[in-house]
Amino acid sequence: MKRIAVFPGSFDPITKGHENVVRRSAHLFDEIIVAIGINTSKQSMFSLEKRKEWIDKTFQDLSNVSTDFFEGLTVDYCRKKEAKFLLRGLRNGGDFEYERSIAHMNKALWQELETILIFTDTQFASVHSTVIREILKNKGDVSQFLPDKIDIHG
Repeated sequence: MKRIAVFPGSFDPITKGHENVVRRSAHLFDEIIVAIGINTSKQSMFSLEKRKEWIDKTFQDLSNVSTDFFEGLTVDYCRKKEAKFLLRGLRNGGDFEYERSIAHMNKALWQELETILIFTDTQFASVHSTVIREILKNKGDVSQFLPDKIDIHG
């Protein structure tokens, strides 16, 4: 049985924190699917296609990492992909409380799904897509927070 993990998120944009979690987890799984959630009620800054392109570029050197889109419940997407692991990154205690609640709900929805929580390395603990979008809106430089292969303006 392949060990397949789904790493879900909006990735609007992908950050060095996201990259850190995936790279540190890549050896734990046969396959990691970075799954961009489609939320029609939420206005994204970047198109799905652009986000997918950035994720593909970021992990082009990892043969067991792929990118996909999904709508609906994450647990349903995991079941469809036969992924028994849900990979999540943690920056701080607040993230832990939120992720614990979601993990319990997902477990209630599908008993076979295990949530794996990985703390980001310390230098990425403050990196958050929402803050990056706010810096961008105010014409600030966010390059230090994004994966090296990403040109936000290109």
